[in-house]
Amino acid sequence: MTYTISQLNRRVRQLLETQFPLVWVEGEISNLARPGSGHWYFTLKDDQAQVRCAMFRNRNSLTRFRPENGNQVLARCRLSLYEGRGEYQLIIEHLEEAGHGALQRQYEALKQRLAEEGLFDNSHKKSLPTLPKRIGVITSPSGAALHDILSVMSRRFPAIPVRIYPTTVQGDTAAAAIVDAIALANEDNQCDALIVGRGGGSLEDLWPFNEEIVARAIFASQIPVVSAVGHEVDFSIADFVADYRAPTPSAAAEVLTPDGSKLLSSFVDRERLLKESAYRRLRTLEQRIDGLQRRLRHPGEQLKHQHHRLESLSHRLVKQLALQLERQQTRVQHLGARLQQRHPGATLKQLQQRHTQLSDRLHRIMEKQLELKRQQWVNASTLLQAVSPLQTLDRGYAIVIDEQQHILRRASDTVPGNTITAKLSNGSLQCTVKKIIPQTP
Repeated sequence: MTYTISQLNRRVRQLLETQFPLVWVEGEISNLARPGSGHWYFTLKDDQAQVRCAMFRNRNSLTRFRPENGNQVLARCRLSLYEGRGEYQLIIEHLEEAGHGALQRQYEALKQRLAEEGLFDNSHKKSLPTLPKRIGVITSPSGAALHDILSVMSRRFPAIPVRIYPTTVQGDTAAAAIVDAIALANEDNQCDALIVGRGGGSLEDLWPFNEEIVARAIFASQIPVVSAVGHEVDFSIADFVADYRAPTPSAAAEVLTPDGSKLLSSFVDRERLLKESAYRRLRTLEQRIDGLQRRLRHPGEQLKHQHHRLESLSHRLVKQLALQLERQQTRVQHLGARLQQRHPGATLKQLQQRHTQLSDRLHRIMEKQLELKRQQWVNASTLLQAVSPLQTLDRGYAIVIDEQQHILRRASDTVPGNTITAKLSNGSLQCTVKKIIPQTP
């Protein structure tokens, strides 16, 4: 089978893109170009070979640094072929500085794994002592961090002794040395808290504090650990696993030592309050003594006072008895007047007068009622006479009833042959119906 150049290049490109997954490549940047399109074009090389690379705008906008020629970088890329020139090339998806990027990935992986194990949980963190009896410092004896820590402690509370556990804090052996120092401090068990740290530096300089063995040593420590690694913006694995993370070594010293000037000021205030309280107590006791002295009198004065009081009470008693006697006499007089008013003769006379009044009222009422009833009877008789059927019969009318004593009001209420009775004013007629004559119009 014969291929054209275009077909061959397309086939090669497809093979490269399908047979190779995303790969990581490390090399040095050269021939970097940034045209107006926003894409980046450069060459990655080592001491024996080189390859063309392209990083398009939508991907290079996510890069955290600005690459330059000569930078050693780590690239995540896919393999491809530029068909127009038949050039093999790498399409860069991600770009980072080589050394720093590898360490950063290692840092993130360890951080995630230890977090999943629970080494960062707050439930495992120990409380820091309020006033430690001794503080241990694990750091380089020649570093600036130790000087800063001792300077802060001397200024804030110089009475707290410090024990230094010297160790290297940088290099391949630093992690193991830090672990040994933490173990030694726990074996001594002379300190209430430990400061583990160093001054600032690059990620590579601070790397011993990102080692797993250091993290597990801090976690296993029975003594509370304050991590003080680098500057405020630097975060290490030790910071996350420690019982407290201080942004700087000086801050760690401030956290563990109380402010001596404030304590002294507090003591002065408490002394002043104690003196004031004692003074108030003494004044209260003096006033109480004065009061007791005033109450304590000579027996002669007491007898004289009691004699005057007895005379006063005697006068008050005589006056009170006279007043009570006068009140009783007035009450007797009042009761006599009330008794006189309630004598049976006076009451009987009042009752006789009331009986006479009531009898007169009864006679008048009875006469009035009789006259009223008499008039009502006359009116009823007159009305009865006016509506009596006997009056109608006296004028020549009769009441006709049948054998069942029903009043016949129409001729059709009976039939020929029936016996009927006609009541008149002075008697009745018993008749037999011979014929019914209807009323003519």
